[in-house]
Amino acid sequence: MSYYENKQYIENQFKNWGDIVKREFPVGQNKTINVFITYIDDMVSRDLLEDQIIKNLIINIRIAPPDKIDFSDPYNILVNGGVTTADIKETENIDDAILEVMSGNTLILIENSDKILIISSKGFPKRGVDKPENEIAVQGPKEAFSESLRINTVLIRRRIRSTKLKCEQLKIGELSQTDVALMYVENIADKKLVDKIRKKLNNINVDMLYDSGYLEQYLEEDKFSPFPQIQLTERPDKTASGLEEGRIALVVDTSPFVILLPTVLASFYQASEDYYQRWEIMSFIRIIRYIAGFMAFALPGLYIASTLYNPSMLPAELVLTMASARLKVPLPTVVEIVILELIFEALREAGTRIPASIGSTLGIVGGIIIGQAAVDANLVSPMAVIIISITAICSFAIPNIALVSAYRLTKYFIIFMSAIGGLVGFVSGLLIVLLHIAGINSFGVSYVAPFSGVNEKRYKKMKDTIFRFPYNKKEKHIFFKRLEEDNNEQ
Repeated sequence: MSYYENKQYIENQFKNWGDIVKREFPVGQNKTINVFITYIDDMVSRDLLEDQIIKNLIINIRIAPPDKIDFSDPYNILVNGGVTTADIKETENIDDAILEVMSGNTLILIENSDKILIISSKGFPKRGVDKPENEIAVQGPKEAFSESLRINTVLIRRRIRSTKLKCEQLKIGELSQTDVALMYVENIADKKLVDKIRKKLNNINVDMLYDSGYLEQYLEEDKFSPFPQIQLTERPDKTASGLEEGRIALVVDTSPFVILLPTVLASFYQASEDYYQRWEIMSFIRIIRYIAGFMAFALPGLYIASTLYNPSMLPAELVLTMASARLKVPLPTVVEIVILELIFEALREAGTRIPASIGSTLGIVGGIIIGQAAVDANLVSPMAVIIISITAICSFAIPNIALVSAYRLTKYFIIFMSAIGGLVGFVSGLLIVLLHIAGINSFGVSYVAPFSGVNEKRYKKMKDTIFRFPYNKKEKHIFFKRLEEDNNEQ
């Protein structure tokens, strides 16, 4: 379309936009060439726009000697001398140009030219680099991702300074047009996996993409499993480590969490701090995490099975103590445990939404005062309160909140199985959960790898799971080799 047709089209598209800036002004020595400029207020850098673009267009070109500028070609005037910024794109598609405007860039139309200039001028409000809030480490980097795509990709490139680190940018969302960066290390990440993920991203049909959590749900293969099949992280160092292993990172604009895939169950028990301290103590901590993970979903069910159906498993003194504590409790053990679990879930949710200044008050009131009052009133037994408290503490020992959420749901299934079958029901529930986990695949990698199919040739994969061995014993490119070996076996 011509200059005036493009101008009219832009006017119609941005009709009733109170924050759009549209300005037309003449340039050239004799002010014979019209230039139309469009941008969204407060989404651009005003310093760049006014000093490097508008100033040059209005002032510097006019005072240039006639023999220095060919005014017969207005496009080259702006490209080669009128706009003093390096990031300039051109297009003939007006819809693509409008999309760039809505992304924070500046559109320039030039009279007598069918080309449209796009000036990179993003300057919208954004949060800087803060400390991690969910993946806290005592020792190690204190940087966390923000909601800006470019800041996040820079934080990753700061740690992997190699030309092999690729960053492909896509747009997802018919209305939101959210930028998503597909990052991987060439010659380490599996090419078939990269192609598969790229194809999945291109096939996502959605109006809005607000956060990486949306994208996670579109990418996971087992939609009805409570267990996370994709890992989210807010730490650049963990992302860089995952890329070095052969994993793929998805950076979503407007989201402070980066997606890492594929993933396995063992990945959720690993924390960044594991690699910043000595391997002996961190191996010990990992063992504690695995034990805590088991108790987080199995302890209430085991308590119900042992007290209701199989009290002979326990020492006689302990059985008599628990029985005496429950003499005046009117509720059955199963109902008692479920009610306490639901109350704790409500307390956990309230603690998440409540202002931080009164968070400690909530813990004191809910955990101490109400709990003690309920025991004194013989509404619940002291042992039940202890079991629920230990379960809660164990859940907080797991470094990934997504896995904790899965255990929160699995816990009620184990309680139900234990209530109807005792110890047999408890073991049956565990076997069902284990079979379900074993059947999960995350983009071609078994969820229980490397514990599945372990043999003498594959024992090295175990060196960064339960135990964190020294660095000279650590296997490199873990996920790439898992995919390679699995494909060879198939």
